[in-house]
Amino acid sequence: MLASRLSAIKPSPTIAVSNMAAEMKAAGKDVIGLGAGEPDFDTPDHVKAAAIAAMDAGKTKYTAVDGIAELKSAIVNKFARENNITCTTDMVTVGTGGKQILYNGLMATLDKGDEVIIPAPYWVSYPDMVLLAEGTPVPVKCPQENGFKLTPDALANVITLHTKWLILNSPSNPTGAGYTADDLRALAEVLRQHPHVNVMVDDMYEHLVYDGFSFATMAEVAPDLQERTLTINGVSKAYCMTGWRIGYATGSQPLIKAMAKIQSQSTSNPNSIAQWAAVEALSGPLDFMAENLLHFSARRTLVSDALNSIEGINCFLPEGAFYVYPNIAGLLGQSSPNGKTIETDEDFVSYLLESQGVATVQGSAFGLSPHFRISYATGTNVLEDAMERITKACAALS
Repeated sequence: MLASRLSAIKPSPTIAVSNMAAEMKAAGKDVIGLGAGEPDFDTPDHVKAAAIAAMDAGKTKYTAVDGIAELKSAIVNKFARENNITCTTDMVTVGTGGKQILYNGLMATLDKGDEVIIPAPYWVSYPDMVLLAEGTPVPVKCPQENGFKLTPDALANVITLHTKWLILNSPSNPTGAGYTADDLRALAEVLRQHPHVNVMVDDMYEHLVYDGFSFATMAEVAPDLQERTLTINGVSKAYCMTGWRIGYATGSQPLIKAMAKIQSQSTSNPNSIAQWAAVEALSGPLDFMAENLLHFSARRTLVSDALNSIEGINCFLPEGAFYVYPNIAGLLGQSSPNGKTIETDEDFVSYLLESQGVATVQGSAFGLSPHFRISYATGTNVLEDAMERITKACAALS
């Protein structure tokens, strides 16, 4: 009854962890969930007010398949203002979250056998979306000693005649690593030698950067590659609008038109009210971001310092996003109090959940072990409790 393509993919591990933590809490267990990549801050009041105004004005009908004209214009202005990218409204698409934009782009372009280069660690959905589109994911390990970033040599070594896309996510989920303008220029030099390779850039965490890190994106630093670049963004993370489900992108007109065709036969238009809220988010005041970022930065320090104080754990200090991706190589081979050996990062996160009620995500889900991911997009008191529990769990290993 079920399609064979389902056998090639798995449910999202991050969603699975969040659901497991919620179920355990509902059952009365003391669980701290650090799996969800979702800000704990509420949507800004001016954005909510715009949604209410849209409803009061009766803007509750179907819209154009891939976005209202007003939102597309706001996106054009955003790209010009913040990224020095020049585009027009027919080069913009709006979907139900960044995930749909990625999926539409892959479905519109991949044929069986086409390859997609995915630096690892990667967001868990990239490889499975490629597989659903009958493409071939090509993970490239980018270890901590390289700042979890793809190097030009590593890129050049995996490009083949079948390569269709390179996916770049900066700042990264799960590591928080960010590509500088110079990093992107170096990768662009490789891409110029291979005109058949396109670039899918996931900039969802653009505004969540620390310590003076200067965000850059491929079409900005290499405008000659703009025709080959799909620049994806959304309002979910920095604007605290995860549930509103609005993502968007700019790319070449033929690609944007093809993506709209895919969307017309799947979901059709994104939620009309959410679109009007997104117009206000992209055009209105951004002062709330600075305050949120101060909290995120303090949490980043709290979590990374606590983890680095644990023998056997080495935690990279991220340049952006709201995740840490600590290395636990120093804990492998040790035994828990019940006699079970920690052989993998999956063993470790299971041990944390069972012994201390802390839900995290194993590094194997993101394509690079032995690590685990913590989201620090939650309250400081919760994070302090979680760090105490993780410290206690590690101290009990022998």
